[in-house]
Amino acid sequence: MKEEAALCNGFEALYLAAIDSDVTLITGVPGYPVTSLMELFLKTDNPSTNAHSPTYRARWLTNEKVALEIALGASVSGKRALVLVKHVGMNLLSDPLITSVTHTIGAGLVIIAGDDPGVKGSQNEQDSRWYGRIAEVAVFDPADPDAAYRTLRRAYELSEETRVPVILRVTAGLEKSKGKVRRLPASSTVHPGFDRSIWGLRMVEKHQHFHSKVYPVLEAEAEKTDLNEIKEGTQEIEAEAQTSEQKGVERIKGVEWIGIISSGFAASIVEDTLKKSGCYPGVSHLVLNLVNPLPLQKIGNFLKNNRRVLVAEESEPFIEEQIRISGNVCGKKTGHLPYGQIMLEDIEFALEHIEEDKVSRPADFKLIESRKKGRASICEDCPYLPLYHFLRILDIQVAGDMGCSVRSASEPLAAVDVSFALGSAISVACGFEKKGIAVIGDFALAHSGILGLLNAASEGYEVLVLVLQNEVAAMTGGQKVPELRKVVEAIVPDVSFFDLDVEDGEEGKESGDREKEGESNTGQETVKEMEKEGKKLTPGSELSDLILEKLALPGISVIFIKGRCRKY
Repeated sequence: MKEEAALCNGFEALYLAAIDSDVTLITGVPGYPVTSLMELFLKTDNPSTNAHSPTYRARWLTNEKVALEIALGASVSGKRALVLVKHVGMNLLSDPLITSVTHTIGAGLVIIAGDDPGVKGSQNEQDSRWYGRIAEVAVFDPADPDAAYRTLRRAYELSEETRVPVILRVTAGLEKSKGKVRRLPASSTVHPGFDRSIWGLRMVEKHQHFHSKVYPVLEAEAEKTDLNEIKEGTQEIEAEAQTSEQKGVERIKGVEWIGIISSGFAASIVEDTLKKSGCYPGVSHLVLNLVNPLPLQKIGNFLKNNRRVLVAEESEPFIEEQIRISGNVCGKKTGHLPYGQIMLEDIEFALEHIEEDKVSRPADFKLIESRKKGRASICEDCPYLPLYHFLRILDIQVAGDMGCSVRSASEPLAAVDVSFALGSAISVACGFEKKGIAVIGDFALAHSGILGLLNAASEGYEVLVLVLQNEVAAMTGGQKVPELRKVVEAIVPDVSFFDLDVEDGEEGKESGDREKEGESNTGQETVKEMEKEGKKLTPGSELSDLILEKLALPGISVIFIKGRCRKY
């Protein structure tokens, strides 16, 4: 038993909960915001040199599906496992996740999905809570550090009680929040393994078994858990009304019948709003730390006891969509709150307009031109800048990837035309009408791009693949990337290698010159200066000639372009 209470942030609370839950395997794929959580585990993952280190293994991987499958192997062996991915990673691991629900598992298995409200470090904004409905598993959405600790502890128990994985959704807001965490006694080190008796059922019977035996347990958990609680107004409404009138504070009409339903970090924003001002006395607040299945009975009673109910959640109207049929619910669908991230002023705005059925919020769509200074761009000393400038002038379709190359899509570089998902560049380029170019990083190639390459080679597609080999996952913290050159050579006969970092010889001189040209910045002014002076990779240089040569050939060609990332 550790200290009774500890002051920590939300991710530190999750770390403590995993340690106290006897987790022995942590797998993950780097990405915002879960990278910093994995780093907590990696700092102490060295039991051989530290007798006080927790007995677990923590490893970065390159693919979310693989990360979950390894964790499933640990689970069926009776070892508790944890999987860390960002929200887009849930798309990849959904295949084994959904199957594992009816197939069943062994020891507790929890997937921590890091969502990115506000899209600060992602290619899209999506809500991982929906995967709870798709896979029909429990989803916890903790509001603060103490809730994060308690939800993860309960998640492992619930996973073993139902023999299915559990999802716990987090955001960067949870990581930044601070609070006291009450630690509970450590879990037993004995956990169930896989029960082979499930093979006595056919798949249709497994499905029926799940809905008759397992899902009802999850529904009962949602209704009875103390993780879903109603926080009432702290003062008598009559006394508050008198105080408000004396202070000249304008009160919301019918405030005593106003309620708020929230989940996740948005619940902390709501609490801060209600505590900030005396304008909202008597507002009741239903905080849901377990959001799937929804506690429909508890929510139904809450709706009956409140004339108007605001649903505050990030990023999508997950709760609101399921309960808005009651007619007295407002939130994102009614315009009271924005989609995505929620701020304190958003809650205040919603409460000020709580009596309105529909609210028109002023749109704030900022063009890229108006926010150039704040947007992420290619690093000013990136060795691949000359390549991006060359791709810009080619009259050929170029598919980029969700690595650094995606930052070259907008002006002033405008190097790649499209980018859809990590590892997608090769397959997308295979669909072009004419032979085009796929620009893919070595991490994206290892993630899933290698599958596209296999398909391209076996089906005879026309494509030139440029593998940017910087040997790190540069967008997510510089994690190591596996070497796949020999694997690619076994798949594709035509493989070339070009080293931008060779220090000696004409080739190295060219590379060095190009790096100097990109040192100042990647703004429009620099591009214009480079074009004016002719300082860019142009036909006649060794790499550009190689690219043009391979484009003229039939079939598939691969060029590994090695360049050291200056950031790591």
